[in-house]
Amino acid sequence: MLIVAVLLLVGVKLALDIYTHHGESLTVPSVKHKKVKDAHRILDDMGLVVIVGDTGYVKSLPPDVVLEQSVAPGETVKSGRIIYLTVNALTTPTITLPDIIDNSSLREAMAKLSAMGFKLAMPEFIPGERDWVYGVTVRGRNVVTGDKISIEDSVVIQVGNGLRDITDSINYIDPIYPEIDEEEELDEFELGIPKKEEETTTKTVES
Repeated sequence: MLIVAVLLLVGVKLALDIYTHHGESLTVPSVKHKKVKDAHRILDDMGLVVIVGDTGYVKSLPPDVVLEQSVAPGETVKSGRIIYLTVNALTTPTITLPDIIDNSSLREAMAKLSAMGFKLAMPEFIPGERDWVYGVTVRGRNVVTGDKISIEDSVVIQVGNGLRDITDSINYIDPIYPEIDEEEELDEFELGIPKKEEETTTKTVES
């Protein structure tokens, strides 16, 4: 029984060593800036498992190259270890324009766009209510809420400068004056003698 127990313990230990790759260590190489297919081949040949877990974007690098790896180069691991890769995107990422047009002030719009990762250019001031957002342009083209905008493009916010547009129409109403007879106008305004007073003076002279 003692011999059987010893053999059983030795067998279990050997099985665990084989399962956990006891005593085995692999040094993880750097696959950064390599093409994904090359990174797969290098890591697969070492007995490591490769999974593309995320994408990023670096303008100066070609698409489909490794940007980051989950296990640092030089670190020792056992075979079968999963290495997650972050790969450079094939196309330039875009961001959806939020609802800021005619719905926010310049300060609010700039804060929201900056937080989302938009590249902001100098605002364009146009006639309208001061500091109120009236529109957004990209490369001279007007865009609206929901449009996809490249993270490489600069966004120009059109904001009111507090001045009235010269094209704005204002309706003026001419005053209405009562019609005055020409003779009465001469008597009353040019001679300065009221009509009734003139008649009274004439009667006095005749008497």
